[in-house]
Amino acid sequence: MWTFQVFLAQASVPSFVPAISYQINQYLTFELNWTSALTVVYLAYYFSLEPLGALLYTPQFVLSCLSATAYSRHPGAMKTAGAFHAFSWIMQFIGHGVAEGRAPALLDNLLGAVVLAPFFVHLEMLFAIGYNPGLHKRVQNNVGKAIAQFRREEAEKKRAAGRKDL
Repeated sequence: MWTFQVFLAQASVPSFVPAISYQINQYLTFELNWTSALTVVYLAYYFSLEPLGALLYTPQFVLSCLSATAYSRHPGAMKTAGAFHAFSWIMQFIGHGVAEGRAPALLDNLLGAVVLAPFFVHLEMLFAIGYNPGLHKRVQNNVGKAIAQFRREEAEKKRAAGRKDL
């Protein structure tokens, strides 16, 4: 997410957007740009899903926005962020392929992979320390159902492929 925020911080904004910028220190800068807009949209969506979880995620996400904006102003920032971004996606594909034996969710559900995944990881960390056991149970049940559905579909594909070989 952070590397994408670095990219967005460099993107031009429409001329009607006021040029608001505030440098907190050399590592944190606020600018009214696509990165700050994305942060507001993501957080608004997260608040609609799980308000307390989103409130606990807000400082981390805001710091990510501020640091990405500040970093984007350094020479070579786009090249470095691009390298990290590409490396992260490659490692995610490899990790999913090795650990799960399938492609990441990005290929099944782009919105879920790009928008929901950061919040889901945050909630998983909260669940590990006992946050909202009822929600955790519902999430685990839904994940279990999705895995079972995936396995059924994979088994059906194998059976169908076996029939074609006959």
